[in-house]
Amino acid sequence: MCSSYLNVLAGAQRLDEAIDCYRRALAVDPLHANALAQCAMAEGQVCDWSQRAVRQAEIVEHVAADRVAIVPFPFLAMSDDPALQRACARQYWRRRGVVTTPRPAALAGRHERLRIGYCSADFHDHATSYLMAEMFEAHDRARFEVFAYSYGPPKVGVMRQRVSVAFERFHDVGAESDAAVAGRIRADEIDVLVDLKGYTTDSRIEIFARRPAPVQAHYLGYPGTLGTDFIDYFIADRFVVTEEAVAQFDERVVFLPDSYQVNGRERAGAGRTTTRAQWGLPESGFVFCCFNNNYKITPEIFAVWMRLLAQVPGSVLWLLGATHWAEENLRREAQHSGIAPERLIFAPRTSFADHLARHRHADLFLDTVPVNAHTTASDALWAGVPLVTCAGRSMASRVAGSLLSAAGLPELVTYDLVSYERLALQLARSPERLAALQAALARTRAEGPLFDAARKTRQIEAAFTRMWEIACRGEAPRSFAVD
Repeated sequence: MCSSYLNVLAGAQRLDEAIDCYRRALAVDPLHANALAQCAMAEGQVCDWSQRAVRQAEIVEHVAADRVAIVPFPFLAMSDDPALQRACARQYWRRRGVVTTPRPAALAGRHERLRIGYCSADFHDHATSYLMAEMFEAHDRARFEVFAYSYGPPKVGVMRQRVSVAFERFHDVGAESDAAVAGRIRADEIDVLVDLKGYTTDSRIEIFARRPAPVQAHYLGYPGTLGTDFIDYFIADRFVVTEEAVAQFDERVVFLPDSYQVNGRERAGAGRTTTRAQWGLPESGFVFCCFNNNYKITPEIFAVWMRLLAQVPGSVLWLLGATHWAEENLRREAQHSGIAPERLIFAPRTSFADHLARHRHADLFLDTVPVNAHTTASDALWAGVPLVTCAGRSMASRVAGSLLSAAGLPELVTYDLVSYERLALQLARSPERLAALQAALARTRAEGPLFDAARKTRQIEAAFTRMWEIACRGEAPRSFAVD
């Protein structure tokens, strides 16, 4: 069965059929790279852990031995080792066999304003746009001319409208070939071209391989190196990319102050009021929550959550209700752990405004590892929900810690599951401490750096300017920190 058909099944949320087909494909060809990675991701999405340990060991072994080209995004959930993540990205890109175009020269002073181009498929109701809309609007138009190249589906909606008018030039290039898009960017004489996708859904990184701009950077979309020779810079912060991990990036790393992630203060849903009953929650009792995608939930983290429920009488665990298969599997796992299945409450898909509003009914957000909450963590902190995280070695496992540090709450960052469980239990038993954390988050939302989009925009503009100055001097890209 061809890979494209299998991926269509998964994309259409026919996950049970997709998993069955992936498994049959692997029975015929155990080294089928697409089937390996996508089967692991689909199994994670439905929280079917029956083959997780074997699948994980198999995939990690294949990457370590450079046997097959595993898709990098699913691999983030398989290994927390930055060196292996780099190897995975390199292998995947190398086996695509795309020839890279040489870097064009940077010509100082060719425009009155520095031309910045953003490439993404997510200029619509998507996490990337929710995070970045205020930044697009806040760019200093006296110094920067800002372009967008949108190659995603032509979705309509409030966010699409908002983002499209935030740019001076918004090009919908979804129907154009990679060569045509690269040619358009070249004709627009973009100075700094920014990839917002990496190896995420609908990525078109081949556009960057054609080197349409003198300086090319990656920001926000993918939490790890892309393993190529044509992305010059990777924008991060000193928490998400440690000194030890810098060596595992093929890009030069640019460190922003506070957190690398841009966030705005104004979000839909700020004034909405909902009730516990509206979301199927009990009228009383402690509410642990985790609105991360289901594939991020591992057996190890779920076991911690079940022990917390056992130690906090009357508590419930509020999770994202993505698929009925995940709900059934997680309730079954809860019962095996001695927890009544009805203590797991699943939040249905809803509007972004209602999703933010319902956070008020949660008492404590429990993060996942090795892939943390990213935008999901920002949403919780913005809504005033304290979050406990466990930071690992890779960037994907350190994003929530970065956000908590920028929020002035580094004490909520732990570094092993024993400490994570202990801290979560202490907070669940201490309403006074939780109230103090909620008050601190209210202050952060009003005046702290985490939700100051204008401040983050100035920092990123400083980064773009320095990248351009380095290129204009004919120097090779190098890592640096923005003050």
